[in-house]
Amino acid sequence: MTDELITMAVRKILDAQHLIAFTGAGISVESGISPFRGKGGLWTKYDPSLLDIRNFMRQPIESWQLIIQLFYNQFQHAQPNGAHRALAEMESMGSLKAIITQNIDNLYQRAGSVNIIEFHGNSRQLICTGCNTVVPVDPAMFKTLPPVCENCGALLKPDFIFFGEGIPEPAGTLSFSEMETADVVLVIGTSGEIYPASSLPVIAKQSGAYIIEINPESTNYTQSITDCFLQGSAVDIMTRLINEIRLKISALPGIN
Repeated sequence: MTDELITMAVRKILDAQHLIAFTGAGISVESGISPFRGKGGLWTKYDPSLLDIRNFMRQPIESWQLIIQLFYNQFQHAQPNGAHRALAEMESMGSLKAIITQNIDNLYQRAGSVNIIEFHGNSRQLICTGCNTVVPVDPAMFKTLPPVCENCGALLKPDFIFFGEGIPEPAGTLSFSEMETADVVLVIGTSGEIYPASSLPVIAKQSGAYIIEINPESTNYTQSITDCFLQGSAVDIMTRLINEIRLKISALPGIN
């Protein structure tokens, strides 16, 4: 990857009227969170069928054991990395309008981002499968599995989508609306393999957006919709971008 590509991407970011970031598991790898797919991905080691909603309802104890191991145990040790912090800084500058993420690790919030659309839900709360009561996660809930609702006694599940469930609202509608409005989209750490999330950058491209992709390897997007491919880790590329953006902004007249 050349410096010219970084310069081009920075120019597009600074000129954007409605810049959106669309992120996947790859952005959190450098925070110690394992990706789902690819070499060393979680689904090469564990049976994803336990996170199918039907199997969850049939085998809640086994499913909950996997959920705690894969998600909550990892998330409690993870910290936002340089890519998360760079996105938060772009937002604070007024450049980045929203982050649409497939992730459920809450690292954007902890990095300081505000306008976050969680396309697949979140892990901060549990929802009752009986009465739809929503409760914040408390580690004490996991002492006896499966956790159940205090109101009705039904099974509690994490408030993120399982296989076999639909995209939560209003996140779904907001995400498609943002992509139709965007003129520049940062695609970071996602290969575009999971539908309907994979269609979001495509919709942006069809609406006229310029696509900047940041990934270690080429993906389904690279040869189809990507305009500027910045190959490398999310932390490395986002750090280079935010450093260059700072320099450009500091050089503007009237800014010391």
